[in-house]
Amino acid sequence: MRIVGLGMALGVGAAWGQASAVPSAQVSDAEVKSGRELLDAMVKALGGEAWLHRQTWVVQGRVAKFYKGQPDAGAPEFEEYGRVKPFGLRFVVVSHDGALFATDHRDVAQVWTDERGYEITYKGTTPLPAKEVEEFRRQREHSLDVVVGEWLSEKGAEATYVGAKMVESEVVDEVDVVSEGEDAVAVMMDRRTHLPVSVVYRWRDPEFKDWNTDATEFADYHEVQGIMTPYSVVTRHNGDKTVERFVTKVVYNVALGADVFDPEKRLEKKGK
Repeated sequence: MRIVGLGMALGVGAAWGQASAVPSAQVSDAEVKSGRELLDAMVKALGGEAWLHRQTWVVQGRVAKFYKGQPDAGAPEFEEYGRVKPFGLRFVVVSHDGALFATDHRDVAQVWTDERGYEITYKGTTPLPAKEVEEFRRQREHSLDVVVGEWLSEKGAEATYVGAKMVESEVVDEVDVVSEGEDAVAVMMDRRTHLPVSVVYRWRDPEFKDWNTDATEFADYHEVQGIMTPYSVVTRHNGDKTVERFVTKVVYNVALGADVFDPEKRLEKKGK
């Protein structure tokens, strides 16, 4: 199951082709300025310095996987442990009795680093398939964390205000951000609150050469330790829902040991 880390949600090389939000070819200085101003307002709405400088997070909730837009295999509980720098993510499926460690074959964990992904059970560690790793990296490289923290600091980056549009009866402002390397995302923000509603990007399939559109949608914001946090996160691929996360608890800036992100740390098998 490909999952979306909370840090990624609030987060292409040549291997996948360049993603593109297809900004206008003619961009005025005023439009670039207003795009930057809207992104600054978004960061302030998310919590400003508290959002920019969060270090770790622990999330509890449920996650549902979809296939061609239809639910697949229920919505198991999960716990997620994340670290901004160096990036690390540990996602653990929670058993029905509430234990975090594997009691049978249904309980697994995933550990993600900058370059690799692993699946872990009490039996050991297995590298995840290359396609899943590419999908995860692509999604992370187009996350708000990377767009705000990396792209906007690049000398040649542009942020252009495209205009307002209606999304599910709400007015949103769209800002297209193009990196120095000409990668691109479209960031949609609630016009009233300036909170992010979605991040959308396009990428070209290296095998079939067709274009795909991926989106991450945010809703049901709660303030947690001064950070506005979406308790509902949905990912879509070419319009079809693929994953939906329902968050029940979040804690930021928790001390997490290096072993949390160690792919060789097995899940412990509990006796019956």
